[in-house]
Amino acid sequence: MTVSKRRVRAIFRKELREYRRNRSLTVGMAIIPALFCVQPLVEVFGLHSSASAPLSHEHVLLYMLGIPALVPSFVAAYSVVGERQQGTLEPVLTTPIRREELLLGKALAALLPSIAVAYVVYGLFLACVELWALPAVASALIRLPDLLAQLFFTPLLAGWSIWIAILISTRSSDVRVAQQLASLASLPSVAVTTLVALNVIKASLVTAMVAAAALLLLNRIGWSFVSATFDRERLITGTR
Repeated sequence: MTVSKRRVRAIFRKELREYRRNRSLTVGMAIIPALFCVQPLVEVFGLHSSASAPLSHEHVLLYMLGIPALVPSFVAAYSVVGERQQGTLEPVLTTPIRREELLLGKALAALLPSIAVAYVVYGLFLACVELWALPAVASALIRLPDLLAQLFFTPLLAGWSIWIAILISTRSSDVRVAQQLASLASLPSVAVTTLVALNVIKASLVTAMVAAAALLLLNRIGWSFVSATFDRERLITGTR
């Protein structure tokens, strides 16, 4: 299958313009990271130096991987049903663009801002810990393996959440319902990252490699499956 980069780029740019005009999406992308940051920061600032020993054997900061699991699902859930409600989807669907190109452009438009938000928020979180937490606590929390996990798993988790959200968006008739369902569908990913952060699931190099390979495969399958189930005629005519 040959994908036209020009068409994908055109959809990508159109989606970004739409996101900039939609204040609810911008607010949502800001609120979700704030919910993930405020309470953990309060706890970290209240820790004593004695807490550094147990913290050094845990991966608390992996809790922040919940941000790339939730933020893009909220945005991507709008991608199809939102445009359909505004009446701008039908003209796009009548063009020669292939469904794989359309969906890839929409996915990338949700992926890149979500990754940027996740990285920026994570960087600010680390800066706050480094500046205001006790030195022993900061050293126990900020470790290279956790930083690398955040770097590599952020796009993988975001991509998987996006394909689930786009699938829900293609089958929904209301934006808010689609966003709620997409958020619920992302909760298993959040639960897994939280369990790893709490040391319920033991983190290791082998576990990380298997998880990364599984997410890469799921992202590829997600694109193919969503493309295969994308029904132009149903979306244009409004039939079920």
